[in-house]
Amino acid sequence: MKIHAAVTRATHAPMALEELELEEPRDDEILVRLVATGICHTDIVMRDQLYPVPQPVVLGHEGAGIVERIGRAVTKVAPGDHVLMTYNSCGHCPSCDHDAPTYCHDFFGYNFSGARPDGTTPLSKGNERIHGNFFGQSSFATRALCHQANVVKVRADVPLEGLAPLGYGVQTGAGAIVNVLKPGPGQSLAVFGTGSVGLSAIMAARLIGANTIIAVDLVDSRLALARELGATHAINAKNDAGKAIMEWTGAGVDFSFDTTGNAKVMRQAMDCLAPRGTCGYVGATAPGIEVAYDPVHMMSGGRTLRGIVEGESKFDVFIPALIDLYMQGRFPLDKLVTYYPFERINDAIRDSEAGTVVKPVVRFS
Repeated sequence: MKIHAAVTRATHAPMALEELELEEPRDDEILVRLVATGICHTDIVMRDQLYPVPQPVVLGHEGAGIVERIGRAVTKVAPGDHVLMTYNSCGHCPSCDHDAPTYCHDFFGYNFSGARPDGTTPLSKGNERIHGNFFGQSSFATRALCHQANVVKVRADVPLEGLAPLGYGVQTGAGAIVNVLKPGPGQSLAVFGTGSVGLSAIMAARLIGANTIIAVDLVDSRLALARELGATHAINAKNDAGKAIMEWTGAGVDFSFDTTGNAKVMRQAMDCLAPRGTCGYVGATAPGIEVAYDPVHMMSGGRTLRGIVEGESKFDVFIPALIDLYMQGRFPLDKLVTYYPFERINDAIRDSEAGTVVKPVVRFS
C-alpha cells in the first residue's frame, strides 16, 4: 500500500517527505493508521548516527493510532482498537523470560537495526530499499507495522494525539522513578535535565510522595515548568548546582536522575548523593564515552550508579495507569506537548533541538 513518510537520508539534514510502499502485515504483524507521533531526542541522535541505524530509514518510536488490520497470529488487539506503540523485544531471551524485556539481549537488533529480525524491511520506494521497523514501528509515517510485543491497547475515550509521548519518553522518566528509584515520603530527588523525560520524572516523584524534588537545567522556562509540575527547588546549571543541593539537603540527595547523557553532568549527579544514595541515568551517550567518578565517594557511602532502560516499564500495565492518572488531572502530560502537522516535522525537530519546546508531537490529517 502507498503511505507517506518522513525519510532520513543524511545526518544533520531535514527529513524528506516521500511516498513509499508499505507491505501488508505478516501473520504476526499489526497495521496501524497513525493519528500522532511524538518526536524524541533518540530520533535525532539516530538521524545523526550516534548509533549507526542504516539509512535511508523511517524513524519514529512514539506512535499512537488505530488498528486497521492484523495478521492471522495476532490475538492482542483487533481492528478499530486505539493503540500506542513502544519498544520491541524478542520475547525469548533470558531477560524476556524473566519478565524484563527492557533488557532484552537483542534490544539493539529489535529496535535499532532498521529491519525485521530476518533482515527484511517492510518499506520500499520503487526498487530502493528503505529501512524500517525502527523500534518495531517506524512511526514517522501515515501507517506503520508493529507487533504484539510492542503494542498496547488504550482506552478509546481519550484523544490519541495527547497520548503519543507515553510510548517512550514519558514512560522512561516516570517509570525510572516509580519502578526503579522509588523515592518515598521524607526522601529527596535531584533531576538533571528537564526535557520530557526529566519533567515526567518530576511529575511521578510528586505522585509517589517525595518531599524534596530538585530540578536542574540551563533553560529558565523549563525550570519554571518543573516548579509548576512538582519540583520544590530549581537550579539553573550555570550556577553551582552541587553547592545548592548540599545547602538545601545537608548530606545530599537520596536519589539523583540524569537524563542528559553528558559525562560532566553525570559526575555531578553522583557527587550530590547522600550516603546510600542512588543515581539513575537514562541519557543516550555516544558508544565508548567514559564517565569519571570518585571511587572513594561512591564506595565509602555505599552509593550506587544505576542504568535504566525504558523505565523498566511493563507497558501493558504502566501506560494505561498513567493514562488514568492523566484523566484524573494528577499527571498533566498535556503541559509538555506542542503540536505540529506532520508536514512540519522538520520544524518540530528544529524547535526540539533549540529547546524552545519540550515535547513536539506531529499530527496526521
